[in-house]
Amino acid sequence: MRQDEVRQVRARIAELERDLTVTTPMGRHRRFEAGHELRNAKFRLERLEECIAEIPEKCRR
Repeated sequence: MRQDEVRQVRARIAELERDLTVTTPMGRHRRFEAGHELRNAKFRLERLEECIAEIPEKCRR
């Protein structure tokens, strides 16, 4: 379950990074929101990975 969540968060991070690097004009407010969401998603990913690392290998399957 957590690993599925990790995949979803990683996909969202990739999407947000693409949005921020594309040359199409984004309003200042939208860039701010995307940047804020990106920081939160990276923080969430870090916590999920720490949580998964604490689970014994035999229970991850």
